[in-house]
Amino acid sequence: MRIDLITAVPGLVEGPLGHSIVGRARDKGLLDVRVHDLREHGVGRYRKVDDYPFGGAAGMVLRVEPLFACVEAIQAETAPDEVIFLTPDGVTLTQGLANALSLKAHLVLIAGHYKGVDQRVRDTLVTREVSLGDFVLSGGELPALVLIDALARLLPGVLGDAESALQDSFMDGLLDAPAYTRPATFRDMPVPDVLLSGDHARIAAWHDEQRLEKTRLRRPDLLSGEVEE
Repeated sequence: MRIDLITAVPGLVEGPLGHSIVGRARDKGLLDVRVHDLREHGVGRYRKVDDYPFGGAAGMVLRVEPLFACVEAIQAETAPDEVIFLTPDGVTLTQGLANALSLKAHLVLIAGHYKGVDQRVRDTLVTREVSLGDFVLSGGELPALVLIDALARLLPGVLGDAESALQDSFMDGLLDAPAYTRPATFRDMPVPDVLLSGDHARIAAWHDEQRLEKTRLRRPDLLSGEVEE
């Protein structure tokens, strides 16, 4: 998978992209993430990428010319499957959406900043708008990193244990079961006996019961099918 990330503040994303699962995926050649500094396409002598909005509203808006120039430069090299804008008023990111996007070969992510981007970018270039939830951040860089991480772990060969991703929360509509490791007892808090029994059928049944109960208590909407993918 190739992901092109367009941002006005590349320093916010370059460090995290080199570590943990995403970093290993890149090292293995399974994920190609390219960070594009929007200021390289900025307007005028000072490479300006933002300006005041028409109409007198507060805040600053990313200009249309740098964004078009950057996206079109990527498109001239290869045609992306999707151009995704990270924005609070987009469709909420779910595991189902991550699963679907992980099947794409090439994504372009636009990280808005300040007050957002010129609407003409959204109307003309963007094919999908994605949000992390009903809250506002300073920019789309952190949501872009979250999306990249969610996609990376789904790519074949990225995780050491392929079954790990299949057992994550939301993969089949349920939350994950509690997890325990050594020591078997810590400060009079023992690991459930069933997990030490070696009986794989009983352990599987326990996991199913725990997942269902946790989902019922914390996210009953998942059981009622109210969550959109």
